Amino acid sequence: MSILSQLYGPFFDLNNWKMVITSQSDWLVILSLVMIECILSVDNAVVLATQTQALPDQKDREKSLFYGLWGAYIFRFLIIGVGTFLIHLWEIKVVGALYLIYLVYRYFDKHKRPRQTRKLVQNKGGISLFWRVVIQIEFMDIVFSVDSVLASLAISSNPVIVLIGGLIGILCMRGIAEIIMNLMKRVPELETMAYVLIAIIAVKLFLSIPMIDIEIPSGIFALVVIAAFAITFLIHFLRNRNNKGA
Repeated sequence: MSILSQLYGPFFDLNNWKMVITSQSDWLVILSLVMIECILSVDNAVVLATQTQALPDQKDREKSLFYGLWGAYIFRFLIIGVGTFLIHLWEIKVVGALYLIYLVYRYFDKHKRPRQTRKLVQNKGGISLFWRVVIQIEFMDIVFSVDSVLASLAISSNPVIVLIGGLIGILCMRGIAEIIMNLMKRVPELETMAYVLIAIIAVKLFLSIPMIDIEIPSGIFALVVIAAFAITFLIHFLRNRNNKGA
């Protein structure tokens, strides 16, 4: 019981919620988490949308995504609780930083392979196709949430901030996935920017281990994220202008 209290107690601390909700700097961090969540989860949205195509009826497709949304919220809550505890272990910080660097390497590797969607097999075992799709959606939510939660906890160690940013990010990702995908088609530099930020997050996480003990404030990192977006749009604008002038 003490372990559960340690893992999930901060979520039920009303003072913590009040402090976060009334803090402008915390909302700046939350906004950063939402932006990163949305950009990094575009491929998640594509995978989930593809999985629902196994259902012949549009109503069932929408219903499966609705169930998947609530399942994503529950799993995100559970994963953040465990992650908040583990992220304080310096060994986990090192492993987490290396994992984030691996994600960056995989992205910039010319021979990287895109994530594959598992095809749903035919009905068996008495489980209907609808519930098989829902289960598959939940499974993919867990897989994709590991990256987001790890990156988020490297930005802020307050589980309430990470939870709010994650939940809003999931909702935005599901609701405006098409808008984000269209924006990234128009500004392809956004995806590269996201992985550059992940590299910065990995360095931030590594610097916080006890042997180095350099902590970069979350508010400063939020400003870095906003600056990264501004620079990315500026680079895109300059490239377009140069291409038109050529």
